[in-house]
Amino acid sequence: MNGSGTARTLSRLWLLAASVLVIAVLYLAKVLFVPLAIAILIAFLLAPPVGFFERRRLPRTLAAMVVLLVFVLILGCVGWVLFSQLIGVANDLPTYRDNITQKLNAIHSPSDSAFSRAVKEIERLSDQVSDAAADSSTVLPSANERNAKKPLGASPSHPIQVREVSHMPWRLDQLGGVLDSVVIALLTIVFTFFVLLQREDLRNRLIRLSGDRNLTVITQAMNDASRRISRYFAMQLTVNATYGAIVATGMYFIGLPHPLVFGGLAAMCRFIPYVGWPFAALVPTVLSLAVFHGWTQSLLIGCLFLCLEIVTANYAEPHIYGKHTGLSALAVLVAAAFWTLLWGPVGLILSVPLTVCLVVMGRHVRSLEFLTVMLGDRPKIPTWICFYQRLLARDEREAAEILEASARDKPLADVCDSVMIPALAMSEEDRLHRDLDGSTIRFVRGTIREMIEELGIREIPETENHFEPNTANSSEPHSSSMKVLCVPVRDETDELTALMLAQSLDGGRIRALAEPPRSIEEILASADREKAEVVVLSGLPPVRFARLNRLYRILRARNRELRILAGIWGDTRISSQQMAGGQELHIVTKMTDAVSEVRAALGVEESTSPGMGEAFPIDGDEHETAA
Repeated sequence: MNGSGTARTLSRLWLLAASVLVIAVLYLAKVLFVPLAIAILIAFLLAPPVGFFERRRLPRTLAAMVVLLVFVLILGCVGWVLFSQLIGVANDLPTYRDNITQKLNAIHSPSDSAFSRAVKEIERLSDQVSDAAADSSTVLPSANERNAKKPLGASPSHPIQVREVSHMPWRLDQLGGVLDSVVIALLTIVFTFFVLLQREDLRNRLIRLSGDRNLTVITQAMNDASRRISRYFAMQLTVNATYGAIVATGMYFIGLPHPLVFGGLAAMCRFIPYVGWPFAALVPTVLSLAVFHGWTQSLLIGCLFLCLEIVTANYAEPHIYGKHTGLSALAVLVAAAFWTLLWGPVGLILSVPLTVCLVVMGRHVRSLEFLTVMLGDRPKIPTWICFYQRLLARDEREAAEILEASARDKPLADVCDSVMIPALAMSEEDRLHRDLDGSTIRFVRGTIREMIEELGIREIPETENHFEPNTANSSEPHSSSMKVLCVPVRDETDELTALMLAQSLDGGRIRALAEPPRSIEEILASADREKAEVVVLSGLPPVRFARLNRLYRILRARNRELRILAGIWGDTRISSQQMAGGQELHIVTKMTDAVSEVRAALGVEESTSPGMGEAFPIDGDEHETAA
């Protein structure tokens, strides 16, 4: 155990050190990795057109050059058109000078409102305090100090010569930023060309690098990443183009000049997460302040962008391509912050595709599974664990909500199999390991009991809900109903499983009763009194097989015609157990199977299950398990 724990600790430390090293390399060598990442993502978009030309007998080199040249020309033309149109908008601003001056005067003009009077009063008090402070700190200088402070040549006969200093039009940091952008653009074009040209070779080298044993995993990961990223870009392009068309149409009807410019700008800015749409909304809103005399059009433009963004971000993106990326909303936000901190604005644009690649790798590589758990959109914790965790936290409200969501479209027996029985089994295991105190055990059992009874009442239709509660002390049974007695093998936990089965069976022609934990004599007396036709011995692992064996043998000896079924819930290994004396007992491990077999045995309805099925032998005293 110690060696295994040490190995896990060393593995985690090694993984942490490797992660820190990778992040440091990505940051220090971002001049190389940024264009390479952009090139790989662009290659996902351009690979289909290159393949199209190759199928038309065009050499790959020429096809890659043609597709890449057309792509660069399209980007250049779009950028040039938008830039020239923005220059035209800026040139039109002097024609709106009078409108701008009028609005500035309206903002700064005095007003008789209470707010303006309060501001003026604060300004007056501030001036008085400043004047008082200046008077208290003023000291008259002496004659020598005045002569000393007088600069040479300050007389009219000796004027001071002033040199005119001209500033350089480009500072070194600005020139460096331009050079970095040019280098990144050139490297991106070169990398994209070679990735398109050698994509099969790069794929084969990556597979060879990962090893022959990982051939299937790497192939599936690459196909999954390629499919997700290509679909993401295609759908994002569709969403953003629609977004831009709606903006352009809105600007046209509002009356803002150059509506196509603002539609195209909005579509392009939507590719930048979080900060793109505010910038796209700011430009037309500011221009509308200069173009229109009133404030109505500016408010309409702001409302248009706000409503459009709410609909796009909360409905269009999650439903159209949000599910295809496999990322949670929080993961997108964290990824945007991480990649922006690492690579700047370019990292913000590439954050979603790069994170999709990480999540895909986490789904196929076991050592990277934590990436899928942290960033993926699929909940990695089963429903029953969420339910049990809320019970441990004594949060009855949220536990009930989880159970409500599970029971919304499932019958009670399915909910018991998938949620309540696994949670109850986990609580029993924790109790045996002394991980739970007595109060927590009582809370978990009491809460589950209340939820079982509540779900059982709602499970029965109103026309059939005419029986008394499912307890041994209920009123006289109806003579026309067929009796099923659910008997716990051991203690209160087994009683809860018996209650689950009774609630799942009760209704219609079947009247199911759940017995509390009693002695064997009391159970026999109850079976005779109720005239039960089927008895189900219900137990949750670890089961006391000796007591189960005695119950079965005594019930069988008392009534040879009695149908007896054992439910050992969730323990699929029980099929190998042997029953003492060569006798056989029908065993089920799922609540749904027990419901089907009991109904089939009573002839209430036809069951699709294989009936009582194969008889699994049980060994009694040899496999006794201590409670």
